[in-house]
Amino acid sequence: MSVLDNFESWKDFLGDRLHQAQGDGMNDQTVSNLAYEVGEYLATQVDAKNDQEAVLRDLWNVASEEEQHMIANMMVKLVQNEGTK
Repeated sequence: MSVLDNFESWKDFLGDRLHQAQGDGMNDQTVSNLAYEVGEYLATQVDAKNDQEAVLRDLWNVASEEEQHMIANMMVKLVQNEGTK
């Protein structure tokens, strides 16, 4: 089963990666830039596996670049308390 199949698993996975990046000293701006790149890749290259991912993809696709950065930052905030820590 892929982490993309279940939204809770996806959030845990992203939370773990966020904590790892922060633990390795990655600053907030770099995290934000990577979140944007991941969002762009997922929206254009990966089929949504659940309703939540479909909504995020649709929002991403209608958003301006500035709004896409905001979505990416909100996803970082959403997962900051997720994962196995």
